Amino acid sequence: MPEKINVVIWNENVHEREQGPVGDFIRQYYPHGIHEYLKSVLDAEDLNITAVSLDMPEQGLPDALLNQTDVLLWWGHCAHDRVDDALV
Repeated sequence: MPEKINVVIWNENVHEREQGPVGDFIRQYYPHGIHEYLKSVLDAEDLNITAVSLDMPEQGLPDALLNQTDVLLWWGHCAHDRVDDALV
């Protein structure tokens, strides 16, 4: 069997954690964040998928993870200014 493709799904995970009507609405569809939802629906035998988010240490993308990533799916919406320039 060929090597798996290493996919990282990055999400701001901001709206999913909001308190109030917006967060409540989004959590109806993405209770663990859209990054975890995408990981579950894209799951395939030839993919090794990691779901991470802005609120994690090193904004979810430490060098060790990035260095082994073949495909990076970046899901951003409202927190672009919170991402460290060095990470970008």
